[in-house]
Amino acid sequence: MTKGAATLFEAAGLADTAPRPLADRLRPRTLDEVIGQDHLLGQGMLGRMVRAGRLGSVIFWGPPGTGKTTVARLLAEVTDLHFEQLSAIQSGVADLRKVFDAARARRDEGRGTLLFIDEIHRFNRAQQDAFLPHMEDGTIVLVGATTENPSFELNSALLSRASVLTFKRLDDNALEALLQRAEAHEGRKLPLDEDARAALIGMADGDGRGLINLAEDVFLSVGKDAKAPVDREALTALVQRRAPIYDKGQDGHYNLISALHKSVRGSDPDAALYWLARMFAGGEDPLYIARRLVRMAVEDIGLADPAALLQANAAKDAYDFLGTPEGELALAQATVYLATAPKSNAAYMAFNAASRVAKESGSLLPPKHILNAPTTLMKQEGYGRDYAYDHNEKGAFSGQNYFPDGVERQQFYSPTGRGFEREVKERLDRWAEIRAKRGGA
Repeated sequence: MTKGAATLFEAAGLADTAPRPLADRLRPRTLDEVIGQDHLLGQGMLGRMVRAGRLGSVIFWGPPGTGKTTVARLLAEVTDLHFEQLSAIQSGVADLRKVFDAARARRDEGRGTLLFIDEIHRFNRAQQDAFLPHMEDGTIVLVGATTENPSFELNSALLSRASVLTFKRLDDNALEALLQRAEAHEGRKLPLDEDARAALIGMADGDGRGLINLAEDVFLSVGKDAKAPVDREALTALVQRRAPIYDKGQDGHYNLISALHKSVRGSDPDAALYWLARMFAGGEDPLYIARRLVRMAVEDIGLADPAALLQANAAKDAYDFLGTPEGELALAQATVYLATAPKSNAAYMAFNAASRVAKESGSLLPPKHILNAPTTLMKQEGYGRDYAYDHNEKGAFSGQNYFPDGVERQQFYSPTGRGFEREVKERLDRWAEIRAKRGGA
């Protein structure tokens, strides 16, 4: 869609009276009317660009319903740039070529072009590269919008030529301001009691457009002559609750599992349960969560509480047996257990250190004294000679060397002294003394 000559309907003023969703009718007409993005407008980067009269290419990154498309349109207006909009979902290379050709002709006539690409992360790498020469020579000012992390989804070459600006999820104050704007436009208050009004804002989940759509449903469903305001329960029956913003294959998926993992690692069972519930509400695969709980048990708890791994595996088995929703309680129980267990990453760090040394030391053979000698030749070569069978030694500990010849003894595992690792640490300290006395070190 382009910003150009008015249609016959627009010229006659009919477009203003045509049926349009409330969200479209409330779309801001100036940058000052944009709600919730003060960090970008006013004294922010976009505000400075507008005052300077020079707009550079930018990537708008943020959740749906935060004003990315609206701000792009308004930027084109205040900087007198021709506005072109394409969706990466519906457009291809041929569409881009047409836009670039038209923009080049327009530039020759002295006018620039703001090209807005919605869902720009949907373009593949080659398609993204097509923008580069036209951005560099000023044929277009690119404004891309994405809900996904640009660091992962966009070319580094594209990112080096555009500033990434983060649009924030609308907070409750911003959403309340939108409701008041909708009420002023409709000429009446929303027929909701205070609790239901708060619930409506919560249902929007930070999405301004979603909130206005919900408000429109309420306006249409409850007449002007309603005798009593709608309460929370009636509101829930009136409007279908919006699904949480959560994409199992994209940023939402990784952000929430990261929040769950770090809450468990930080020994906060309440926060861990909150993020677990958020993932369930978003439709995450419970078995994926179960696998991550097993990972938490071995990475962040380890031998400080060996039962943590048993709890995580048992929760996975219980979910397999019960399914949803009963099996989700088993995963919640395991989450609480892991969050409240003593923490140690000593085994995790030890394995990482051992892996580095193993890669650096090459293909060294084990020392001959710990190798079996099933043939006479191998015995003659010294295989198994002077091996000390630990069960025959005092305390069932010989203290002999098990590292390959040419590699000094290493200490990879350093138990923390928390939980069960206190006992493990005492045992290792005692063995170290024996080893030192017997010359095994």
